[in-house]
Amino acid sequence: MTPKARRTAAARKALRHSRLISTAVVLALAASLGAPAPLAVADNLEDQQAALRDQAARVQDSLEFVDAKISQAAADLVVYQGQLPGAQQSLLEAQGRVAGAVKEVDALAARADLAQQNKAKITQQLQNDQQKITETKKLIGQIATQAYKSGGVPSNLSLFFGSNQGGSLTDTIDLADQALRSQNSAMDKLTQQNATNVNSQARLQAVEAEIKDLKSKADAALEREKAARDEAEAKKAQVDKLIADTTRINAELQAAKPGIQNQLAQVKAQQDAVAAEIAERDRKLREAWLAEQRRIAEAAAAAAAAAAKAQGQAPPPQAPYVPPAPGPISAFGLRHPFAANIPITSGFGWRATPPGTIDFYGQGGYMHTGIDFGATCGTPVYAAAAGTVFSAGWGNDGGGNRVKISHGVIQGNSLTTVYYHNTSVVVSVGQQVSQGQLIAYSGTTGNSTGCHAHFETWVNGQAVDPMGLL
Repeated sequence: MTPKARRTAAARKALRHSRLISTAVVLALAASLGAPAPLAVADNLEDQQAALRDQAARVQDSLEFVDAKISQAAADLVVYQGQLPGAQQSLLEAQGRVAGAVKEVDALAARADLAQQNKAKITQQLQNDQQKITETKKLIGQIATQAYKSGGVPSNLSLFFGSNQGGSLTDTIDLADQALRSQNSAMDKLTQQNATNVNSQARLQAVEAEIKDLKSKADAALEREKAARDEAEAKKAQVDKLIADTTRINAELQAAKPGIQNQLAQVKAQQDAVAAEIAERDRKLREAWLAEQRRIAEAAAAAAAAAAKAQGQAPPPQAPYVPPAPGPISAFGLRHPFAANIPITSGFGWRATPPGTIDFYGQGGYMHTGIDFGATCGTPVYAAAAGTVFSAGWGNDGGGNRVKISHGVIQGNSLTTVYYHNTSVVVSVGQQVSQGQLIAYSGTTGNSTGCHAHFETWVNGQAVDPMGLL
């Protein structure tokens, strides 16, 4: 097999190998995780990387109550999956550049071979011409020597005609004339041979210049081929690493899945218990408030009847008691729990499991009952409204160091606010706090993957979007 054929076969083999591995991994991941999440159309590589980072962040947000290491692994898996198609495409392009460089080198080598053959032909032609020139010069020299010895006309015409016999004067003159013509013909031939020789020399110089130029181009092409092969090898290594990392992380997550689901079930049970506790507390508060409103209404009716009796008038008719309708929840007048305008990093509502990662919840996601603020650890946290602290410090509900405040009932609506993942808490159970009072410092305790503040608002025992109250 020629060097060209070996290089072409190696390039094709590497290309087939890369495609087979890529296809196998994509099929395996698709079977275990579902199709990768489609990335938004990106204009350039930087936009694609930003889209991948955003997608990885959404994965981590969706796994708020999962161990940080697992959450990071799931985010890495999404990033690696997202990078793999681009890396595979880059590998194919790099392998294409290798093939192009090989073709260029082979083409230049063929041209160089042809030029060398041409040089050999011209060199042989020059040697033949030089021999003819030498022979012609020798003949002319012989004619000139004989003419000099014979006084200008050769006496021995056998030099030209192969005869030692003389003839008549007329014959002798004719033969002399023929000899002179032969000398002139030899001189013309010498001139033509010299011209041919000069032309061949010029052609030889041109061919040698072409060979030198082709050698320079071939050397440069070989350097480009080497660079292309090095680039292709680097791209291949990148693809192989992405495939290996993706396969490894997927295997780790699948192996950890039962334990993670058990952990999430425990967290869900704890959260349900917290929700039940808040709902029961708020129910009692509303019942107490409604009882108080009924007592006030009945007391007012009794006072009106007593006043009418005192004036000798008939008491006003007693209408059936109708509880007051709840007022707007904005009546609580909540303030932002931070002094600065801390950005919201994750909103309230259903958090779907992002495509391309494992659905540890088994139901496509979970309900995020609050909003997350991107507060750095140690950021002061303030009470959103005045109220009574009924839970402070460490808890087993996944919130770490938390504060829960009951804000009572206003216009028939009960309100509870919850502050999770704090580094430390500066209030205690039973303490009355005013709006804007310092209650904690934000952190990353409990089931948290990084410094942030989780803030919840519960109205009438149900979690609602805090943005509707702030």
